[in-house]
Amino acid sequence: MSKAELVEQIAAQAKLTKADADRAVNAFISAVKGSLKSGSDVTLIGFGTFTTVDRPARKGRNPQTGKSITIKAKKVVKFRPGKALKDEVGG
Repeated sequence: MSKAELVEQIAAQAKLTKADADRAVNAFISAVKGSLKSGSDVTLIGFGTFTTVDRPARKGRNPQTGKSITIKAKKVVKFRPGKALKDEVGG
């Protein structure tokens, strides 16, 4: 599902205009980004948790040359689905 499709579904289900739904989706995305950037997790009970994890530096290989390289350490975003979401999707 694309962002545009998500906005359409939210507009229809919440009886909002597409413009209002778009602003709501953008506000949600901005709030999640801000929270993760400040180091806080975002937990939506029944849906899941967005969190950041430090990935350490590691060895890799350039696929074109085969030469060994070092991939820098970085922070990555992870999502852990909640039990209700897992049960709904997984059956």
